[in-house]
Formats: sequence, C-alpha cells, structure tokens
Amino acid sequence: MAASTSESDDIRKMAHPLEIPRLKCGAMEGLAPFKASPEHQEKLGFPGELVPDWKEKALAKMKELGEKNRAFQVYLDTCVKCGACTDKCHYFLGTGDPKNMPVARQDLLRSVYRRYFTFAGKYFPKLVGARDLTEDVLNEWYSYYHQCSECRRCSVFCPYGIDTAEITMAARDIMDHIGIGMKYSNEIIGKVHDIGNNLGLNAKALRATLEDLEEDLEDETGISVRIPVDEKGADILLITPSADFFAEPHIDGLLGYAKVFHEAGVSWTVSSYASEAANFGLFIGSYEQMREISLRIRKAAQDLGVKRIVFGECGHAWRVGYSFLNTLAGPFDFLDQNYPIPQHIMEFTWDEIQKGTLNIDKSRNDHIRLTYHDSCNVARASRMGDEPGGQFEIPRNVIKAVCNHYFEMDRETTKESTLCCGGGGGLLTDDLMDLRKKGASPRMTAVQQVTEDHGVTHMAAICAICKTQFSKIMPAFGYEMDSIVSVHQLVSNAIILTGQVIDDDEDKSDE
Repeated sequence: MAASTSESDDIRKMAHPLEIPRLKCGAMEGLAPFKASPEHQEKLGFPGELVPDWKEKALAKMKELGEKNRAFQVYLDTCVKCGACTDKCHYFLGTGDPKNMPVARQDLLRSVYRRYFTFAGKYFPKLVGARDLTEDVLNEWYSYYHQCSECRRCSVFCPYGIDTAEITMAARDIMDHIGIGMKYSNEIIGKVHDIGNNLGLNAKALRATLEDLEEDLEDETGISVRIPVDEKGADILLITPSADFFAEPHIDGLLGYAKVFHEAGVSWTVSSYASEAANFGLFIGSYEQMREISLRIRKAAQDLGVKRIVFGECGHAWRVGYSFLNTLAGPFDFLDQNYPIPQHIMEFTWDEIQKGTLNIDKSRNDHIRLTYHDSCNVARASRMGDEPGGQFEIPRNVIKAVCNHYFEMDRETTKESTLCCGGGGGLLTDDLMDLRKKGASPRMTAVQQVTEDHGVTHMAAICAICKTQFSKIMPAFGYEMDSIVSVHQLVSNAIILTGQVIDDDEDKSDE
C-alpha cells in the first residue's frame, strides 16, 4: 500500500492527478542541468563554449529553423493565448511555476521571435510582448527549456495543434549551436558515436554480459536460450535500449524477448555496432544527430544481412523508429517487405500470442496486481499494428494475456492523455532530481488512486526512461523500487518454454 509523502520531500500532495496548483512565481527559476564541457560539445560539431557573437548566431539559427521547418514558424505565429494548455503540463501541476505552463514556456522563445522576425515586434514590441535577446533571456531559456520533457500532452489539448515539444527542441538546438549544450544528453550522444550505445559498453563487455544472461536463463528454465551478438544471416536485428543489458527491471524485459524469440523459432541477433535503440538527437532537436545515430542501425542491418528490424521497449526510440527512421536512414528496401519496417517487440509478441505459439501460465504473475503507464512518445507520436489506437491496445492485450489482475488508472491520465513519468526528454539526470520528483507527482497520484481502489502493487511500462525514472522516484511516494516492471518481464514470468520442467511446488512469486 502506498504511503503518503513526507513534508520534507517538498512534493506537492494532490487530491487528484490533475488538480490545478496555486501559482508559485519563480518556484523553479534558475534550476538547470549541468552544461556540456567543450569536449562533449565539439564531438558533436558544436562550439565548445559560448561564442562571442552568440546573439547574431542564435537569431540566424532561429531564422534557419523557421525556413527549414515550416511547422516551427506556424507554431510561433498561431498561438492565441486561449489557455487550453495551461494546466496540461505535469511540471506545472507539480511545481506551480507559471513559466511551466506550456503557453508561457513557448513564449520565452516566441517573444524573441516576434521582436526580430515580425513587423509588429520590430516597431511596436511592447504591444505584442516582444523582447530583446539578452543573456538573462538566454539563461531563462536554458533553465525552462530543460523543464520540458517534450511529452506533447499539451499538444493534444491545443485547438490549433501547436506542438510545444518542437519549440523546446528548437530552443535546445539554438543553444547548442552557440555553445551552450546540456552535459547529460550531449555526452550520451558522443558515446553512441564512439562505441554504439549510451552506456559506453564495448563489444567485448556486451558479449560477456549477454553470455552471463544466457547462463541465468538456463539456470532458470533448464533450456538453452540464446542471446546472439553480431550473428550474420539472422532473420531479426533487435534494436533495444542499452539499459536492457545492464540494469533492473530492463534486463528482465530482455530475457522476455529472448524467450519469445526462442519459442517463435526465429533466428535473431543484437549488434555490437548498433547496440542502442535510444536516440538523444531527438531530445536536443538535432535532426543531424538523429540521422547519424539512425544510420548505425541501417549499417548494422546491412552488414548482418538481416530481414527484419525489431525495436525493444523504449518510448522515444520507437517514436524515432516509427516516425523518422525511413526518412533519416532509408530506404530499407533490402529488408523483407512483408513485415513492418521497423516492428515493435510488442507487435511481435502479440502476434505470437494470437497464433498460439507461446505457452502462457497467467497464474505465474498472480503475486502482482498491475496497472499500466502509457509512455508519452509511444502514446502520442507513434502507432502499433494495423488499427488506430494499436499503441494503446496491443500492450494492454499482451498484459492481459499474461496477468490475471490488471486495473486501469484514471482515464484522463492514460492513452493519448497520459501523464509523463517526469524524466523524459533528456531530463533523466540527477542534476534535475527535484524537478523529476515534482513532475512525477501527477502520475504517481493516479497510481496511488488505483492502489487505494484496487490494491495495485506494480506498474508496467514499455519505455526504458520511464522504468528508470519510476525506479528512482517511486520510493518517494511509498512504493518499492521494483514496483515498476517491464511488460516483457511479465511475459518472461508467465511463459513456459518447450521442454521446461515446472515443479508443482515451485513458488510462483518472485518475492
């Protein structure tokens, strides 16, 4: 049962997940992540420090973005301040800082755009809220544009479809190009370029890690289940977040993938060259960085001669894969055109469940009373399957196929209206832990409600960032760190492999 948070946590107690807070002007002012070092900046082709003519370069980059991305300019020109988005941001709900209202955060950049790129702003700036680009404004950008997880919830409720995430991405891109980047995201992107994954796990270490996991699988099941690396001629290339190789509960999800592939009788492999699904180029708004990372996937697929690409449980990776991969790194005409390009592991597993390939014992998850968190990038920026809404229904179908005790959270906080975990968009750094806890409070209030109503003990997610975030912040809301689980962890629990001997007295819980 969830306990209430203590006063010392400084986390807002909410009667309802969407309860509007009292305004706290300046509550999060100045909060900002560590800045990238010159080494991290220059590795990505950005200036190592703030350039002397930063103002001119920032405005030139803003103009370039407006010319290259018509939507960006439309979003800046269209807002009528109707207020529909004001209470839709989890960071505003959790902090009460009015600059975390989506419309107010947009205006930090829009006001500068109006000053330099509109007639009214050039000649009557005070009448239209236009302002000069100064160092104080730049510092404000760096603080508040790193208090947006690019979750796009506000966009769902905007009558004009303004995508605040695009404005945040543009602001970060501008700052990178004048020498002010974020350490966390830019350092990670550099690791992917150098080694192939966010963790900096080289090929030798990756192979050793997966061999250990193969041994764990055999100890558990008595069956030899392979997790192949760099296997040429395999049918499937699995592109999964590197967290799946390293930490709980991600590893348990990887073991679930391996069991599903084993029972499906397909050949598959991971790539040491492209051993990362995550693409932090999205978070910093750089299509050039997104493309460079995506091209690693293309090269790995070609070098290994695979027929299919399947993405593991990673929210923003699936957005990049589903929405951008073909544009960034295509065409993928060398893959088997009879399958989705790419395909999500949830689609693959649901297909196998429907075909009856998998022997499932749902009672093996009876120690869990479960709810499900829709990850933002999956929910609002992608699809699964052949039907609209498949990104909502397919994960739930898999969960219900392997669990007896499943309960939904408040409908206003799920599916297309899902609340962010509070750690997405490149904000999953301890520099921002205070923001992450406060931003998670709306979602965790919904979890506490379903716990009170139905005795829910665990929450499942299909996003590596969500799982990492919740394992960190759930204890602040009275839950254990392992109360967050991978969907394929549940699949792994429930699946019985062909030839696996099950002891009748075997404890069906993981406790």
